[in-house]
Amino acid sequence: MTVPKHLDAAAAKMKEAAFRIEEARQGPMTSENQKVWLEALTDYCLALSEVQAFCNESVHEKLHELAGRMGLRKFPAGS
Repeated sequence: MTVPKHLDAAAAKMKEAAFRIEEARQGPMTSENQKVWLEALTDYCLALSEVQAFCNESVHEKLHELAGRMGLRKFPAGS
């Protein structure tokens, strides 16, 4: 799967988890509902981490493509 497709899938997971979080927040304050909220929050955090990783990978790919177009074989060392 390509990076944009992975990114779209992770964003969809995030939206679904956000919906579940909001549903749990609207519900009664019970142990079961708090468990549902915590599981949804965990799923949201994991999806957010995936979005971050795929965004970084996408930027990295674009930088290498630009460097190739400019004829750079290596990136200059940072100062």
